[in-house]
Amino acid sequence: MSDVNKTVQKWHASFRKGTDFDSWGQLVEAIDEYQILARQLQKEVQSTNSSDFTEEQKKTIGKIATCLEMRSASLQCTQSKEEFKLEDLKKLETIIKNILTYNKEFPYDVQPVPLRKILAPGEEENLELEEEEDAAAGVGSTEAFPPRAPDLNGVDVNPMQDTPVATRKEDTYIHFSTDIEIQRHVEKLPKGAAIFFEFKHYKPKKRFTSTKCFAFMEMDEIKPGPIVIELYKKPTDFKRKKLQLLTKKPLYLHLHQTLHKDS
Repeated sequence: MSDVNKTVQKWHASFRKGTDFDSWGQLVEAIDEYQILARQLQKEVQSTNSSDFTEEQKKTIGKIATCLEMRSASLQCTQSKEEFKLEDLKKLETIIKNILTYNKEFPYDVQPVPLRKILAPGEEENLELEEEEDAAAGVGSTEAFPPRAPDLNGVDVNPMQDTPVATRKEDTYIHFSTDIEIQRHVEKLPKGAAIFFEFKHYKPKKRFTSTKCFAFMEMDEIKPGPIVIELYKKPTDFKRKKLQLLTKKPLYLHLHQTLHKDS
């Protein structure tokens, strides 16, 4: 079997997995699967080296990615006026399964996400700052960076980890209820490093995921037990030079840390 056929099979399997989660009511898992697949499809659309798909096929792939993001947004915002239903999404299964031979008109009037809106982490800070929509549930990511590195962009010393969307909202709290394991011994992190937390949400109108705010832990704050850290306005400032609190209201990120010792 060719590599391109294997790729299409993986996409189809991921699509089925997401719609199964969706139909079972496992919305957090469905959103996660939809967003992962959407990123994979968008990456293929962006690729200039790939000759596996024609330009027409890439347009269709991009439209499927848009529909996945629309369904994901509908699940995150139950009051959305632009609801994209599960049965609408399921109609695309035949298309993604037979993408190499599909030659009919796409069933929905959607457009592939423009390339500039398929953002890498941190790129959204270059966009025009506008009022954020608060309807979508948050998405978190963590990354460790040392400050004031010779490289002006900072040096990534730990791989970034994306977490699933928030599990629930309660009063002024958004609950993530997820464990994150730093993929490097704390003792081996360089002096002056910090662990950053970026909070992201999907913006249905502009069809991309944007950073809402960020927080970070200094090395001396890494210790067992609960910790409360402040939330700052975007863009994420990995050098920690120009920090501005997100709001005057007492809003914080609540974490509980566990340190493991090598046996």
